[in-house]
Formats: sequence, structure tokens, C-alpha cells
Amino acid sequence: MAAGSVLDTPYDLNQFYDEMFAAPDSPRPHYCDLHEQLKRMTGKDFDERRRVADAAFLYQGITFTVYGQEEGIERIFPFDLVPRIIPQHEWAHLEKGLTQRVTALNQFLYDIYHEQRILREKRIPPELVFSARHFRREMMNITPARGVYAHIVGTDIVRGGDGEYYVLEDNLRSPSGVSYMLENRAVMKRTFPELFARYGVLPVEHYPQELLRTLRSVAPQGFADATVVLLTPGIYNSAYFEHTFLARQMGIEIVEGRDLIAHNNKIYMRTTRGLQLVDVIYRRIDDDYLDPLAFLKDSSLGVAGLLNAYQAGNVTLANAIGTGVADDKAVYAYVPEMIRFYLGEEPVLNNVPTYVGVRPDDCQYMLEHTGELVIKAVNESGGYGMLIGPHSSQAEQQAFRQKIRANPRNYIAQPTLALSRHPTLLDNELYGCHIDLRPYTLFGDKITVVPGGLTRVALRKGSLVVNSSQGGGSKDTWVLRDGA
Repeated sequence: MAAGSVLDTPYDLNQFYDEMFAAPDSPRPHYCDLHEQLKRMTGKDFDERRRVADAAFLYQGITFTVYGQEEGIERIFPFDLVPRIIPQHEWAHLEKGLTQRVTALNQFLYDIYHEQRILREKRIPPELVFSARHFRREMMNITPARGVYAHIVGTDIVRGGDGEYYVLEDNLRSPSGVSYMLENRAVMKRTFPELFARYGVLPVEHYPQELLRTLRSVAPQGFADATVVLLTPGIYNSAYFEHTFLARQMGIEIVEGRDLIAHNNKIYMRTTRGLQLVDVIYRRIDDDYLDPLAFLKDSSLGVAGLLNAYQAGNVTLANAIGTGVADDKAVYAYVPEMIRFYLGEEPVLNNVPTYVGVRPDDCQYMLEHTGELVIKAVNESGGYGMLIGPHSSQAEQQAFRQKIRANPRNYIAQPTLALSRHPTLLDNELYGCHIDLRPYTLFGDKITVVPGGLTRVALRKGSLVVNSSQGGGSKDTWVLRDGA
């Protein structure tokens, strides 16, 4: 890398909304200190700090898994050293919108498994909900502790070319990535201590303790000392690092299905001292694998009899069975209507405009404008099952049109967004890369939005895909204190 400043190479805004720069060489007010720091840093300085960061991730074993790669699937999680900074007034807006959205989604989940008012009044098409892959009839008339279904929610948020924030996706089944948020912060505090000290950054380190408090608050009897365990599929799961990290940080046991046993509609953990009653299970296993007596019969990951214990109210599952219906990308299109229906309010955070394949007019538009749209399968994640129309070939577009015609319920489409960009160090220079934000919301006896979240960044030039499995990485997210 050259000896000059990393800002010596002209930085191209390229007509996108840029998080750091309002105009060429004109940083936004909350980025001024960072801009000054970058002007003083040479490429050698950056290389040295990056080596420190990489060594920290390597030492901690912070990895992710890429399936289908011949050269090996386990990789160190890519991390960019230029932090994303959010001023307090913007965060207050996001926090208000996330609280509103999570409240409405939980009321929706309660409603569809009880009175189904929103369906009877045709505010959401009933067939859309009943045909959702993760709608669980086993949950009908079952009320979880405190009536909360989604205790941990990761909401994917983007900023458009107009500078406004939009919700791109809700993740209510088992949102991942929070361990990267925590480790990113630890690494940045070690790598840029002076810069971090100058900024008044709200902490995220308390997340594991807040998560444990949230989980205990929804124990069947509300015990302050309830026994909480984290249920993992095991060491071959792509997020196993996160499972062990969170269990260690919370000071709870990490267990596999074979470590638990159901007896008299209660769940016990095998220990060297005998069986111990379990009150709350933070599960990182999909519904299908939780109980071979109720779901997939050949699952060896779950616990036989778990559903009966759950239905009897003797154990809490976080998140609840059946929350995945609200992850469905077609159901997502109706979240603004949920907010109006249950809360009598207008959405604070807007959805991205969405065409739903099951609606005939929308389907026809999708077929006629495939090359202009982002087409998504409703139950895929990680950047899979997706077509980015403007970057696709005629053959790829035709293949997706055939898929849409064959199963319109399985597809939605959205306009190609001009996602905001953030300066990122690529090929020895700062380059504007597209980003999103996944804040984490906890819901137990109250709603807590952790100030920050995981900023994911597309590390391939020009790419819109931020998922780590598709060449993305992450940044630390600094939410500033009021007045900072």
C-alpha cells in the first residue's frame, strides 16, 4: 500500500446516498472526527491495525460457513475497520419504528393463532397466512408466557437514495449475527481506542445480560433465577460459534437435543448431579426439528415430547413455535396494515414497495418487468433464491419467469434500491460499498432495542448483496449519545 493517506485517492460518490459524505470532500457533521483520523492514516497504518483486528477474530474463532465452496467452507468473518456512525436523532427514529413494528408483529402472531380478526376482516388474505410454510396449526389457541411470540427480533433496514430508512425484512425465527456485533465492538475499541474515546458511543456490551434478563422474564412462572439453556443443532451448524459465544456470555448451559428429556410434560437437562428442570429454552433450531413426535419424525436434533411440555405451559421457547409465518416475505408486505389494524397508527418506518406474486396484477407486473426488479423466494435467506434483474441475463430472467408462473405464492418482487453506501477499504483505497443494518430488539416484560446492530457491507465492488455467504462482511455501528 502507498505511504500516503488512505484519502489521497479521489472518493467517488457516484450519485448514491453516502453515509459519510454530503458532497465530495465534505463529511457530514457526525463523521468529521473520523474523517480527520483517516486523513492522518497511511496505508501502512491501516494494514497494521487490520492485522490486529484479523488476529483478534482468528484467536476468538469468529467464523462463518459458506456451503458449496470447494476450497473449504469455514472462513474468518470479513470485517471493515471504517465504522458506521448514526447520530442520536436518527437512532431515536429507528428505535421508535422498531418498537412499533415488533409490537404489531407480536399482536399479529397472537391474533392468527387465536381469534384471527385480521383475517376475518380481510385486511390480510387468509389463504396467504394459511399457506405460509411456517404457519403452525399446533399453536392454535396456545398462549406463550406474557403473550410474547418473538422475543429476539433482527430487522433488516436499508437507507434509500432519498436518505430515508426502510425495512427490508423481518427476522423472527432465529435471527443471527449478534455475536459479530459484539465482537466488532470489542475489536474496534482495541484497534481505534483514541477515536472511540472521542466519540460518545452508546454501549452494546450489555446485550448478553439484557438477553438473559429478557429470557428469564418469560419463564413459565416468571422466576428471576429461572434455568435457561441454549439449544443448538451442534458443532456443524454455520452459526455454532455464535451459539457458544452467547451461552458463555450469559453464563448458561449450551445443550443439544440429547442433553434434554421430557417427563410428565416438563423438560429436564441431564447433568452430573442428575436431572435439572429447564424453564426457558433459547432455541437455535427450526420448528421442523424441535420434536420428532410432532414434526419431522427422523430429527435427531430435538427433544421427543417438547411440544407437549410447551403446550402445557411448563417451558418457554424463545422464539415461540410458529413465529416464522411473520418471516414470510409475502406476509412482510402486509406489516404496515398490521400496524394500522392493531395499533391504530401509521408506520414510523416504511416497507420497501413490494409486489406479491399471489396478487394477479402484481404477478403480471413481475412477469413483464423481471429485468428491472429484485425477485425473491419468500422463504429463502442469506442472499439465496434471488434474482437481481438489472444484473441478470435473459436466460436467468426467463428461468425466474417460469418459476413465478409455476408457483406465484412463492415469490415477491421489489424495485432495485439505490442502497446507501459507506466508505470501505478495498484494494488499498476507500471505496463506496452498499450497506444495510440489522438492529436487535428484545421483547419480554418490556421492549429493548440495542443501540447499534450489525452493519453488513457488500465487499464486492458494485454488489448489492451484503450476506457473508455471498461475499459480504460487516462494520461496527456507532450510535452517538445525545449531544455527542
